[in-house]
Amino acid sequence: MNNFIEFCHSISRLDDPASADLLKKIRRQTFEKGEYLLKNGQVCSRFYFVEHGLLKTSFKKEDKEFIMKFFTEGSICTQLESYITQGASTYDIIALEASTVAYLTYSDFESLCQLHHSIERLYRKFVSMAAINMMKRISEMLEENATVRYNNFIREQNDLLQRVSLGDLANYLGITQVSLSRIRARK
Repeated sequence: MNNFIEFCHSISRLDDPASADLLKKIRRQTFEKGEYLLKNGQVCSRFYFVEHGLLKTSFKKEDKEFIMKFFTEGSICTQLESYITQGASTYDIIALEASTVAYLTYSDFESLCQLHHSIERLYRKFVSMAAINMMKRISEMLEENATVRYNNFIREQNDLLQRVSLGDLANYLGITQVSLSRIRARK
């Protein structure tokens, strides 16, 4: 749980009372490979920090899966739209490996934001970072071809190549496994 506090401090410095109150509210949970942290249709009421393992956010349309993002150790994960609106999620969050997460519930995070300005600032920075990452992901999917997207993945997330299946990588890139094999063969 201290890793989560350290991560928070790296984003936005918290004062000592805020850190102490935050530490009291953090919970931990372990998920097995393939287990859902959130299912489509549920309300996302948790803000996760990945201590160990690998998660993905994805949605299905006409039996085809689209993966929005992979989350590794030291990253935060939530389904932001559902978390903010407290409405039903259109995404799943799934453990791709046995994973341990620290998390804050929506109600705990909200009450901490009301008590501590530094936690409210931290929350704002988390949301801003998520918005920037989402825009980058959308831009990449709309503006880049599959080969460029693959090369970007290799450059930015090369460590994941041994951790994600080729099917998940293809779904992340928005291409078929056959197309992914062709791109990889040209390397």
